[in-house]
Amino acid sequence: MFRKGLQLVIVSLLLLVVVNCAKRGTPTGGPKDVTPPVLVSADPPNYSTNFEGDEVRIYFDEYIKLKDLNKNLIVSPPMDPKASITPMGSASRFIDIKLVDTLLENTTYVFNFGESVTDNNEGNPFSFFKYVFSTGDYIDSLKVVGVIRDALLQKADNYVTVMLYEADSTYSDSIIYKEVPRYITNTLDSSNVFEITNVKAGRYKLAALKDADNNYTFQPAKDKIAFYDTFIEVPSDSVYVLNLFTEILDAEVSRPKQASAQRITFPYKGNPDSVKIDLLSTRPEGFKSLITYKRGQDSLQYWFAPKIETDSLVFKTLANKKVDTTFLRLRNLKRDTLQVSAVSTSLVLEEDFMLNSTIPIVAADSSKIKIQRSDSTYITDFKTQLFPEKLQLSLKFDTEEKQSYEIVMLPDALTDFYGNKSDTLIFRATTKEYSDYGEFDITLKGAAEVQHIVQLVTEKGDVKREQIGVVGQKEFKFDRIEPGTYFARIIVDLNANGKFDTGSYLKQRQPEEVLYYPSKLDIRSGWYPKETFILNQE
Repeated sequence: MFRKGLQLVIVSLLLLVVVNCAKRGTPTGGPKDVTPPVLVSADPPNYSTNFEGDEVRIYFDEYIKLKDLNKNLIVSPPMDPKASITPMGSASRFIDIKLVDTLLENTTYVFNFGESVTDNNEGNPFSFFKYVFSTGDYIDSLKVVGVIRDALLQKADNYVTVMLYEADSTYSDSIIYKEVPRYITNTLDSSNVFEITNVKAGRYKLAALKDADNNYTFQPAKDKIAFYDTFIEVPSDSVYVLNLFTEILDAEVSRPKQASAQRITFPYKGNPDSVKIDLLSTRPEGFKSLITYKRGQDSLQYWFAPKIETDSLVFKTLANKKVDTTFLRLRNLKRDTLQVSAVSTSLVLEEDFMLNSTIPIVAADSSKIKIQRSDSTYITDFKTQLFPEKLQLSLKFDTEEKQSYEIVMLPDALTDFYGNKSDTLIFRATTKEYSDYGEFDITLKGAAEVQHIVQLVTEKGDVKREQIGVVGQKEFKFDRIEPGTYFARIIVDLNANGKFDTGSYLKQRQPEEVLYYPSKLDIRSGWYPKETFILNQE
């Protein structure tokens, strides 16, 4: 009896342990699914020849979804109307393609789904899945590969469309403005490398677009463009480099608008330097006018004085050799009021103190401008410089380390375009010590005997410092640099005009070459790095 009772206790304890062990954990569901969908079959089969149908169904081994199809899908050659593709949003084990466009004879078609085909549960992409068919007897199998770069910035745009146009007897450079290409591909968002597949042998024009409207045609007002200098021959083992740039549009002036009692706004596109504006209406005695422009704005400001007692004005505009006459009815608006502000209260050693104004300043009376140091002594040797077309003026004087300055402009110190005098204006500015800044020296080794421009830019490409060299100059020194991270950008200024010149597609002119020093520059206070950049241009 005792032995049976002991056995019963032991069995009970074992059962209790088993139950407790079972309660301690919960099932994890197994390892995470990282396997992308797999193509099972297609009807008609993938890589079919002599294709004659108008419907395709593609089967997968699991439920799939189409993610960002409009961004990822590339159909080459392009179809118009576009094919209908389902499912859109819901999960399915197959993709249906319904063709609407009439297919070209003896042509290989490629549906490249990019990263859009994903499994329903974990979103694992079936990367660069392609469905290919030919309306002829064989599948074209040649390819064109290359790299997209930005002509001025370090990083090229995502989703750049790369295109091939057949260079046959009907080809002209203007085709890119009005017709879709024969072959296309896309760089997507993960790489600047491109590959156009299933190309037939032949001669082509190679180009690329950052295509704002995704219509595969070049619209200079919206799109960036890149092109290869010459026609390319396929097959080829070359790796083509395309530099994407924004064209400067031909100047174009829109209908003016009245902004204030004596200021007219002229919206424009293109290069403002080539725009001329002339008032045709009767001018009163002593009439004067001035046109101002600020970088980054899309309008020119036409200032005039005195006020014209009339209800309308007539202007003649000249832009890109095109003359227009415009009529503007005047309203009873208020006059502009003068305001002057400092560009910055931090004054960089040996640089001018800059001021912005809301009305162009045309005169400055130095006798009514006082510059005082923190020790109450005055600076008497200074110069003023006016930039009325930019709505700016500057004060140039010798600055000292770790100093504070108070700039007082007494009444009537400044005169604006309308003849108004300024009230009392007070500005304050401070300087740092030289040791608070960094320096940077760079030597261009192997540089061609041309002019180079060296810029220190931010990661976004904003220019913080710039030196325009002379022909043959190899060494560039930057001092008084605010600490921070910079990149050294070198512009090969072939025409020696002191600026970067972009390209022109119709003129088949490439943008000027731009090079970046391969390492970022960590400028620190009191640091003076010296670098050598081997250009191999000689």
